[in-house]
Amino acid sequence: MAKYGKAAAESVKRAVRREKRGALRSGKNGKGGVVTSRKQAIAIGLSEARKKGAKVPKKKSS
Repeated sequence: MAKYGKAAAESVKRAVRREKRGALRSGKNGKGGVVTSRKQAIAIGLSEARKKGAKVPKKKSS
């Protein structure tokens, strides 16, 4: 069974595209600055998917 749903994949795809354009910003309300890392873009996409209720595994707690 797939770990991630299709909605989650779309959300990540959108976030990565925004990162490539330089339009993706980190932090609350985008106050953290422009995202340059691909890994950070994926993390933001998954976070947005979680908020929308998409099928995404829980974050690993350390």
